[in-house]
Amino acid sequence: MRLFYSLMWWLALPLVLTRLWLRGRKEPGYRQHWGERLGFYGRADGSAAAPVLWVHAVSVGETRAAEPLVDALLAAYPQSRIILTHMTPTGRATGKALFARHGARLVQSYLPYDTGSMVSRFIRHFQPSVCILMETEVWPNLIAVCGARGVPVVLANARLSERSLRKATRFGSLLTDAARGIALVAAQTEADAQRVRSLGVQRVEVTGSIKFDVVVPEAALAIGIALRAAIGARPVLLCASTREGEEELILQAFINARATLPADLLLLIVPRHPQRFDEVENMIAARGLTVERRSRLALDGGAMAGGVAVLLGDSMGEMFAYYSACDIAFVGGSLLPLGGQNLIEPAALGKPVLIGEHTFNFELVTEDALAAGGAQRVADAAGLMSAAASLLDDTAARATMGDNALAFANQHRGATRRTLALLPSLF
Repeated sequence: MRLFYSLMWWLALPLVLTRLWLRGRKEPGYRQHWGERLGFYGRADGSAAAPVLWVHAVSVGETRAAEPLVDALLAAYPQSRIILTHMTPTGRATGKALFARHGARLVQSYLPYDTGSMVSRFIRHFQPSVCILMETEVWPNLIAVCGARGVPVVLANARLSERSLRKATRFGSLLTDAARGIALVAAQTEADAQRVRSLGVQRVEVTGSIKFDVVVPEAALAIGIALRAAIGARPVLLCASTREGEEELILQAFINARATLPADLLLLIVPRHPQRFDEVENMIAARGLTVERRSRLALDGGAMAGGVAVLLGDSMGEMFAYYSACDIAFVGGSLLPLGGQNLIEPAALGKPVLIGEHTFNFELVTEDALAAGGAQRVADAAGLMSAAASLLDDTAARATMGDNALAFANQHRGATRRTLALLPSLF
């Protein structure tokens, strides 16, 4: 099966590279660093003698989730450096913003495509002591090559939904063989652990979600304060990490509910994917709503122009600032069957959280937040506006919900420490 899988990779490579080039029309980052994706890295730098810890975080969410673990690894192993790999330009940009403070101790690269030769070149070049894959990344050739070269593979902050498990079993021995090559899985929940064990992984430990250990950057809080000052005293409903198809629903529901919402309510929309910023701005304007973009908003003491109905969050790396500046946070990817997004960040800032029906990617953490009284589920976009109207009309209920969200986030900290304690036996 793995031989057939490798052959399919080589046959598909021209199409993969063509798609990469076409995506580069909207996101220029896809046209950069192609050599890395093919396993070519030039000459090794002078710090190559330091032990290398390899962490793979595919995109933005995984990179942000990896922050507590990366910081802890560099503190626990002061003679080491980290090679942090990604698959998307947005993930790489997020990593650059988060980890620039570590200087030469952290190097970024794209993960090579999953062929034996490309992965082998990567390992020969960087010579990692361990490979730590974040959340759900299982690459058959990568795991096989690591096994052959004595590099233990760890799946950290692992989650595996029933839907993902069903998909994995369709590939027969390809993914089950790969799973058996993983030395350690640090699972978020016992349910995740049981599903991972069913694939044949021998060592699975439940450590909780590392995302609870994220530290809110002071710089992000400062931006949030400045953003709130520019917005003024008007209430703010944030719709964060929205996905394609959701903005239309939210905007129409916002228009329909204007009579029941505070007259000066500001709707703040932050699309998950930056290539959609222009599309969403046009969508807002087409509905007759006055829109301002965060990138055009001065935060040096100036105020946002009056009459703006919608603020478009079109910046990278400022999600904590947006959460800080809002009164209520809706977490996107959940109005449509997309699986939802991480609600831990707004909870960690003590914000009341609204979430849609479709949260299968974060099922347990969502249910726990709901049970703790820090989140409320809404059936659709109309329900979102109705819930927001109720909370904005009841200061005490909104404050209680925010306090419950913060207590929920604080209660679940510690996964980074538990994960780190499992690693020494592998090195």
